[in-house]
Parts: sequence; structure tokens; C-alpha cells
Amino acid sequence: MADYYINIFLDNEKSKKIEDAGLADQVKEISGKKAIQVGLTQKEHKKICKSFPNITTDSSNACVLPEEAENTLMGFVLNMRTLDVMKAAIMKLYNPLAGKEIRSKLH
Repeated sequence: MADYYINIFLDNEKSKKIEDAGLADQVKEISGKKAIQVGLTQKEHKKICKSFPNITTDSSNACVLPEEAENTLMGFVLNMRTLDVMKAAIMKLYNPLAGKEIRSKLH
């Protein structure tokens, strides 16, 4: 079981893609909306929070990514046909320099 989750809320188009990928049984209802949940370890969650400092985690240890990052994650889910994609997706989503000022040693 994962420590944290990323919720991807599904519109009709995303629902169809999830069904076509054979993942319809993974769809849940969260706050009255259809969604899938991608599991994260605590370490992966820390990296996501570092890359996206405005993310908030709710009481069920779930968060929602900004649209561009969510689309990237959704691409991994559809290509790999599983929700167990964070080991691969974190490489695309994690930006260790997020929020840091770029400094130069040139003077």
C-alpha cells in the first residue's frame, strides 16, 4: 500500500482512455468525481512537493498535480497500462532545482 496518492480526476475523454488501457477497474469515486489514484512512497511524495511547492496534501494523503505534470503522469499510466508508474514517472516530474535561484560563479 502506498504512503501517499496523486489523484487524477477523469473527464469523459480521460475515462475512455483509462478504459481502453484496461484500467476501468481502478477508477474510484472521490468527492463525487471519477478518479484514479497513483501511489507514492514517502520519498517520492517529498520530491513531488519539492518540485511543486504549491501542492497541498489532503487528510487522505492525496494531492493533485498541476495540469502539465498531471498530463505527463497520465501518459505514463496509459503507456504502461498500470497505476504503478511512479518509479519511472518521478524522473520526468521531479525537478531538484525547483524554487531555487540559479547562481553563477562567474564574476
